[in-house]
Amino acid sequence: MTDARTRVLVVEDDADTAGFVRTVLERRGGMDVVLAGDAMSALAEVARQAPDVILTDIQMPGMSGLELLGELRSRAPGVPVAVMTAFASVDYAVEALRRNADEFLVKPVAAATLLDRVTALAAEGQARRAAAGRRDVVLAIGAHPDDVEIGVGATLASHRAAGDQVVILTMSGGAVGGDTQARRHEALAAAAVIGARLYLHDFEDTRMDPASGLITVIEETVRELSPTVVYTHSAHDRHQDHRAVHEAAMVATRRVPSLACFQSPSSTVDFRPTRFVPVDGFVETKLEMLAAFTSQSHRDYMEPDAVRASARYWSRFGSGRFAEPLETVRASAMLSGQVAVPAVADAPPALPAQRPGEVSA
Repeated sequence: MTDARTRVLVVEDDADTAGFVRTVLERRGGMDVVLAGDAMSALAEVARQAPDVILTDIQMPGMSGLELLGELRSRAPGVPVAVMTAFASVDYAVEALRRNADEFLVKPVAAATLLDRVTALAAEGQARRAAAGRRDVVLAIGAHPDDVEIGVGATLASHRAAGDQVVILTMSGGAVGGDTQARRHEALAAAAVIGARLYLHDFEDTRMDPASGLITVIEETVRELSPTVVYTHSAHDRHQDHRAVHEAAMVATRRVPSLACFQSPSSTVDFRPTRFVPVDGFVETKLEMLAAFTSQSHRDYMEPDAVRASARYWSRFGSGRFAEPLETVRASAMLSGQVAVPAVADAPPALPAQRPGEVSA
């Protein structure tokens, strides 16, 4: 194991059991323990930062531990998961193993057994990550909630399917477009669809300026994550916040190997993509992410048919049935979790934005 403290997510609705597990792992194992009382809280925590080990009860209100296990396999690939139950039935054990649980524990669990099993799982998880080899760290930067999902939602889903780490950096709560608290919760739910981490900031909507902190925030995020791929707004955009974030990202990500700009509903006819990322199999995932933004469902560019039609149109310049367009700035790494797509020389001019007239995402 490395010198870094093992981070364990414990999903348990019983306060006494949760307290016991936390005490054993923290005091005797020197681990960092995060508690979640239900499955949805656990998924939100995984979206924020993937743990080294997840320990979940089976019997919980709402989504059960076994149902949660299925979600975790897609949202936290490679993270070992142990399930706990007070009912030592064969049926429970078989179902847990069928859903690829890494460990099955019967409560009450002895402190020594709990510590040994979690320690072994942490080592197993580290070995899995090492065996998987180097993965990309993808940073997607947007001005408002839903900007990134609209522009490269399917591309980000393909990165996650390939095992890449994905972080969404959103610079404002999008106050002009609705209630900021509601929009923040929507952004978190959208990120959770693909298991992305979400960083939210409070820059003033429609008043962003690269010199007023945007560059600093992006630089700090880059230092923390060391991303290999960055996606952000295009300069060819009517929205002033989109242009400000683009300018800030150009400065703050200057040492990142790969950088590309995505299309927004407010992009102008000067948006000229040079790369068309194939996203077959990920458009429906993108639609699931967009569906999380219920406060924006009245926007015509959020309509599933419009999203599918746009992806279908851009595929004519690349490969597959669906694609997302990008203006490539640098391309030292793969701009997709799938097979790399060559840049297209003399790419045709982009059509006008899907739905002109909106200035707030």
